[in-house]
Amino acid sequence: MMLAIAYPHIDPIAIELGPFAIRWYAIAYIAGLMLGWRYVKWLVSKPPHAMRDVDVDDFLVWATLGVVLGGRLGYVLFYKPGYYLSHPAEIFMLWHGGMAFHGGALGVIVAIILFARRRGLNLFAIGDVVCCAVPIGLFFGRIANFINGELFGRVAPDVPWAMVFPGGGPDPRHPSQLYQAGLEGLALFLVLFLLWRNRDIREHRGTLAGVFLMGYGIARIIGEFFRQPDAHLGFLIGGATMGQLLSVPLILAGAGVVWWAHKYGHRP
Repeated sequence: MMLAIAYPHIDPIAIELGPFAIRWYAIAYIAGLMLGWRYVKWLVSKPPHAMRDVDVDDFLVWATLGVVLGGRLGYVLFYKPGYYLSHPAEIFMLWHGGMAFHGGALGVIVAIILFARRRGLNLFAIGDVVCCAVPIGLFFGRIANFINGELFGRVAPDVPWAMVFPGGGPDPRHPSQLYQAGLEGLALFLVLFLLWRNRDIREHRGTLAGVFLMGYGIARIIGEFFRQPDAHLGFLIGGATMGQLLSVPLILAGAGVVWWAHKYGHRP
């Protein structure tokens, strides 16, 4: 007999009033942005003071646009380019789902670059505090994936905590969304917070941003070993998934940023 525990069926719609509905996924995005905003305000109150309070407030709008537009375009380009080429109108139908972290990351990076140039701020200093807050959103996003019963794990008949997901057939599977919430969210948040407490690290601008890129890439690659690949993509080069392949450039870029920060990023 295969081992499995009951999957807690939770309605993806948190609040429904007639035609008006708020989904847990939307609440996850809002919670990630709001808590991240408050956390960044606290971080910038300490040396080296990457931004003023008013800058943090204004950047929230830029970050939101970067996450939503970048995340959607990333999903379109990385995961289903052929489909959306044939159905271009559906690119704008965000309520149908389909967001990619790697695209959202690129969107936020562009937002940081443009915002820093507009305000005359150091983009690596902004990147450090923003990246410290990103795991908050990642944690809530993975919890929302779990509530929706999507992005579930690979078949795991011998794992005591395996679950039978509504869309995953009769086999018990890894609750990989929870693994990723722990790795990409809680663990990465803790690592960055502990590093941030070291003032010398904080003042080597870009170090925390680079560590985040490397840490997320490593966490994503590990998590993908337990997650079921996207059905329309399957396994790719060398048995890797799309998420793993997209994470390799993040790790390399992060290593490059840490090297640059160590050599050139110290605050004068």
